[in-house]
Amino acid sequence: MSSKIYQKIAQELQIRETQVESTVKLIDDGNTIPFIARYRKEVTGNLSDEQLRELDERLKYLRNLETRKEEIIRLIDEQGKLTNELTLKIASTMILSELEDIYRPFKPKKRTRATIAKEKGLEPLSNIIYWQKEKNDLWEIAKAYINPEKGVENEQEAIDGALDIIAENIADNSDFRKKIKSFCFREAVISSKATKDEKSSYEMYYDYSEPILRMPSHRILAINRGEKEEFLKVKLEKPEEKIVDYLKKQIIQDYKSQFAEKLEQAIVDSYKRLIEPSIEREIRSDLTEKAEEQAIKVFGKNAKQLLLQPPIKNMTVMGFDPAYRTGCKIAVIDKTGKVLETRNCLPNCPSERRKWL
Repeated sequence: MSSKIYQKIAQELQIRETQVESTVKLIDDGNTIPFIARYRKEVTGNLSDEQLRELDERLKYLRNLETRKEEIIRLIDEQGKLTNELTLKIASTMILSELEDIYRPFKPKKRTRATIAKEKGLEPLSNIIYWQKEKNDLWEIAKAYINPEKGVENEQEAIDGALDIIAENIADNSDFRKKIKSFCFREAVISSKATKDEKSSYEMYYDYSEPILRMPSHRILAINRGEKEEFLKVKLEKPEEKIVDYLKKQIIQDYKSQFAEKLEQAIVDSYKRLIEPSIEREIRSDLTEKAEEQAIKVFGKNAKQLLLQPPIKNMTVMGFDPAYRTGCKIAVIDKTGKVLETRNCLPNCPSERRKWL
C-alpha cells in the first residue's frame, strides 16, 4: 500500500518516487519538515520547503484515507453486505468525502422515518415501488402491509412509510451525491444578508451574492467570519430544479406508470429534507478548506516579497550561512535586492580553503 501512496505523491508533485520514499522515511523517523529542509537536502534530492510541506500534507491525507478504507471495508463486512463490486469501488476512491458517501448507506443511523418504516415491515413495499416492475394496483399491493400492531393502519400509511425508505436510499446513494455536488460547484451561488442594522467591516456583504465557481478565497473567509460574528446570514442557493430533474431521470422509468407520482414525491422529499442540508454543509466545508489553503499560499508569497526587500538601503550585502558537513552557503545581493551570486563552500577543507585565499 505504501508504494501506491509514494507513486501517487510523486505524480502529484512531479518528483521522483525515490525522493518521496526517502523523505517519508525521514518523516517517519521523527524529523520535522524544517529540519529535513535545512539539513537533509542530499537525502531528499534538494526538495524545497514548499514541496516538503505539500508532500507531508498529502502523505497524512492518503494514509488517513487508506486507514479509513480498511475500517469501512471491515465495518461493511461485519454486516455481511460486502461485495466484490463494493470493495473495488472503495479501493478506487481517492477523495475522503466520496469514501464517506459510499459508506453512508451502511452507517448505523439514529431512528429516522426510514428506520421506523423498516421496523414496520415496509421495506419490501419500498422495493416494489422503486423498481416499478409490479403490474398489480399499488393500493391493492399495499393492503398486504397493513398491520395495526406495528402502527400501519391503512394503505396510505403503508405507502408513505415505503416512500420514507426510498427517500433515505436516494439520499444515501454515493453516485447521486457526487453528481449533485458537481452541479452545485458549477452553478450554486452564495448569498448573504445582514442580521444587524449597524455598521461593521462586513457591510459590503449585507446584500451580496456571487457564484461559488468565481468566488475568491478572501471573500469566502470574510463571509464565514461575518456569519460567525452574527452580522451575516449566509445561504447557498443551489440549482434545485436541475438536481430534481436529474434524480427523476435516474429513477423514474415510465412517467405514465402508477409509480411515477409516488417516486417523484419521494425524490422531492429526499432532496429537500435529507440531501440539501447535508450537501450544503459539505460544500461550504470544502470551500472553507480550499480558501484557507489559498490564503496561506498568498500570505507566503507576500511574506517572501517582504523578506526579499533590500535589508540595508543603497548597500550591496553578502549573507553567510555557516555549516560544517554540507558547507557554508553564501549569497550576494545588490542595493535593489537582486541576487548577484550564490555559492557553497567548505572552508574546513584544505583544497577548498586555498581557493578563497
